[in-house]
Amino acid sequence: VRLVGSEMCIRDRTGKGYSEVTAPEAEVGGKTPLAEVAPPKAAAPRAEKKVTPAPSVEGFVDAGNGYALALRDGKILCRNAKGALLSSVPKDVKETEAFQQLDDVRALLEQQDKQAVETVETWMLRTLPVPRDVLAAVWEDPSWRKALENAVVVAGDVTGFFRGVDGKRLGVVDLDGETRWLEAETLSVPHPILLGELDELRGLATELSLTQGIGQLFREVHGKPLVDATAHGVTDYREGQFQQLNHALSRCRKLGYRVRGGSAIARVFEADPASGAIAVQEARFWIGSDDPTSPTVTEDLTWVDERERALPLARVGPIAWSEGVRMAAAIFAGRHVEKEAQNG
Repeated sequence: VRLVGSEMCIRDRTGKGYSEVTAPEAEVGGKTPLAEVAPPKAAAPRAEKKVTPAPSVEGFVDAGNGYALALRDGKILCRNAKGALLSSVPKDVKETEAFQQLDDVRALLEQQDKQAVETVETWMLRTLPVPRDVLAAVWEDPSWRKALENAVVVAGDVTGFFRGVDGKRLGVVDLDGETRWLEAETLSVPHPILLGELDELRGLATELSLTQGIGQLFREVHGKPLVDATAHGVTDYREGQFQQLNHALSRCRKLGYRVRGGSAIARVFEADPASGAIAVQEARFWIGSDDPTSPTVTEDLTWVDERERALPLARVGPIAWSEGVRMAAAIFAGRHVEKEAQNG
């Protein structure tokens, strides 16, 4: 399916195995392009009338019986023979080849959007520099652009909102609201707990009506308090009762946390406070490992290093602390709470 229109533009996505081509071309790089499907060589039987629809200049494709479909902002739209946009796609239109093709493209783009966001958020949790060449390579892809645009970045001594790549320059809107083009070779996407100007950046984003594709600027953060140097766990989220372990597992999945060995996991790369070396620190919040249909109770929030050795709280870095407490608090909030009997 080839989509045309200002609201939907499928750029060259060779990394995903397809390309947009002109009508006379049959193959690109030895692969049949998915961006345009040629009509069948032989006419279909009259009773079926299932032919691959040709795209129109308005971005709609013919779905037969006067209906036309388009993919806009991740949704499939339908209009009738009179050109009126319908509130939903009729059932019989959903059964057409045109709808199935558009739905496949929609699912592909949705997955690519998700992967781009997850990758950029991983950069944020790893605290490692991202090469300018990597940013230049992905910037023209709409999925990556949505994930990267307006992310708070640090390039050299400048902190600001990422606005794009122009050759060897990185565009950043600084704290004064001015656009600056920097020739830095790398930048980092810092976790918000590391941003000393977090409140100022939030205010500037609101003032400029900037939105982010990743959970960064308005991410819930938890500063690390003074802790007992010998302590190994946080007890604040103990005794969260779930009527079934399944309920706790479901909440973890909904929040995007993996569960391994009875614990929900939040893994980051952080500078060790003792040595300064970048290493894995993993938060673990116990939710249970018994029969999934049995009741369960949460226990301590703890951290381990890359060799799965228990970390004393004094050695837990600020990102690992913030992400661990964020995870435990979110899971604990879904616990079963008995309703108090009302008086009278």
